[in-house]
Amino acid sequence: MLKLYQFERSWGIPNLSPFCCKIETYLRMAGIEHDIKPALPMRAPKGKLPYISDNGKTLGDSRFIIEYLKSTYKNLDNGLTGEELAISTAMQRLLEEHLFWVALYSRWQYTDENWQVNKQAIFGVLPPIIRDIAANRWRKKIQQQIYGHGMGRHQAEEIFALGKQDIDALSDYLGHKPYFFGDHPTTLDASAFGLLINISGCPIESPLKEYALTKENLTAYNTRIMHSFYPDLHFP
Repeated sequence: MLKLYQFERSWGIPNLSPFCCKIETYLRMAGIEHDIKPALPMRAPKGKLPYISDNGKTLGDSRFIIEYLKSTYKNLDNGLTGEELAISTAMQRLLEEHLFWVALYSRWQYTDENWQVNKQAIFGVLPPIIRDIAANRWRKKIQQQIYGHGMGRHQAEEIFALGKQDIDALSDYLGHKPYFFGDHPTTLDASAFGLLINISGCPIESPLKEYALTKENLTAYNTRIMHSFYPDLHFP
């Protein structure tokens, strides 16, 4: 059986990693049988979670995992037109290559209160001394990545202004539809839900979260997916 390696569940949402949440959501939306294996990124094949193992094959990076699931099990995008596939790719890049970095900044750099919540969720399973050393080392590494990406070179208000633009784009495109392309979920929905639930559904406070919660259609979207595909988590 396919095994998905990801962080332990926390905060009452599927996963504290948008990318782990993306893969588990795709698996659930596609009805692909799988087992969940709690893990830490230090042991992952690319140094990041999630990764999967299936039929003797180990695969990391959510984009390559999705392609494998599409070709091996079920392609949720089969009914999309070429234009819709292009939009899906562009929107996923908005989510995963831009908005994600705003969310990352919120957790690892914005306030010490957020960092402590994030630290406990990720590193709390480790012994205290090892936990503090590992957490501080990873925090410096992530902050360097945020700066290298370019997002970390801006002031906080500028960073969140950029994130709000992304939230507007997602809210406007979703509109009143159940899913981004209509009545059935696609890969874009797995990607969008993975990040949106990690912005508005977790105890990381920021202007980005406050703004996302003003978008009633995005809030309803998160609730709809939780109730439809994660009934075992008892989301309010």
